Amino acid sequence: MPVFSRFDRLQHVRRASTPRLATSIAAAGTVLVAACGRGAENTDTPADTVAATTAVALDTATFSAEAVKIAGITIDTAKTLPWQASVTVPGRLQLDPSALETIGSITEGRITHVTVRVGDRVSAGQALIMIHSHEIMDARSSLKSGTARVTAMLAERDLAVSAAERAQRLFDNKAMSRAELDRALVGRRVAESNYEQAVAERERAEALVEHLAGAGPLPALADEHDVIIRTPIAGVVTARDAQPGTVVLPGTPLVTVGSPDRLQLEMHVPEQQAVGLDVGAAVRYALTDRPDQLFDAVVTRVAPTVDTLSRTVQIMAQLKGRTVGRAETFVQANISGRGTAPALVIPDRALQTIDGDTVVFMAEPRGEGMYLRATRVRVGRRSSERVEVLAGLDPGAIVVVRGVAIAKAELLKRRNAGAE
Repeated sequence: MPVFSRFDRLQHVRRASTPRLATSIAAAGTVLVAACGRGAENTDTPADTVAATTAVALDTATFSAEAVKIAGITIDTAKTLPWQASVTVPGRLQLDPSALETIGSITEGRITHVTVRVGDRVSAGQALIMIHSHEIMDARSSLKSGTARVTAMLAERDLAVSAAERAQRLFDNKAMSRAELDRALVGRRVAESNYEQAVAERERAEALVEHLAGAGPLPALADEHDVIIRTPIAGVVTARDAQPGTVVLPGTPLVTVGSPDRLQLEMHVPEQQAVGLDVGAAVRYALTDRPDQLFDAVVTRVAPTVDTLSRTVQIMAQLKGRTVGRAETFVQANISGRGTAPALVIPDRALQTIDGDTVVFMAEPRGEGMYLRATRVRVGRRSSERVEVLAGLDPGAIVVVRGVAIAKAELLKRRNAGAE
């Protein structure tokens, strides 16, 4: 039964042609068969028999042993295997969001200095931004007042303790009444309480100053009226929104710092190929400048929606083992998903397209040579190495994997010759 619609047109032409045209087509077919399969037994086939089979031969080709070797033809079989989603896509290393620290303003004021730029490495506690603010002025004033009050309350406490001890001795010697002793003891407790309150207020003022200025020394460009914004982690500055002269409010984002050693892999997979790719799927990737060195990762997130513009699904993976590469480096990644229900599969290299039809070349050994026949197939899911066949092949069918482009070229050459 003919495979291609063009073959039907060829049959119609053959029936409508004169005996002389039919004889010419038969002769051309005989020459092509002889060229592809030198020494084949059918080279002596009578002209009328060849004419009857010329159209069928246009969708087939016979290769001699020498032609098979030159073309580098290799074969494989259609197998029923559990389908495992596997896709190779480009990816991008990026900083792990959980390792990013967005540092915002802790006060209201005007930015006076910004000491870093995007890409700068910073250490924990390093001063990044200075903001002139009345809040730090009030905090430092409160610290001075609190320190002075602690000094005064300490003196009063020491005096009250001394008075209470003297009253106790006098009472023990019967030289003071019980009421006077109780007043001295109460005075000591009040003085101790006042001292503790003064210390707490001073500590609160110290904490506020430390919060606004940080625990380290003041930078050379700062003065005591500047709030110092410091980074709590070491890393690399990945974003900077702060600009000198800008007035900010508490919570305004200023700088983002990330750890360069904590990376993740971002990939975008076409929606048809994302089926079966779930959290936990294995990923192997190679840096573009190290294609022969493979590294491992594991899928941690599969986006629940498809991007409306690119029709792709975003997949994120966590790197395993030592971190190699830098943020924003491009890689080539292969994702292997879980196995599902059995499917009839063939190597993806076996597929070819002819006149809009998807075909494979079925192979049949002929002595040391090979007889090839183009067969139209309907395919389903695809991975980086395999394709699912829905119709057109049976399990165990032998198909051409390597050298299939040469077989296609031979078929097209025979079609063109037959059309003439």
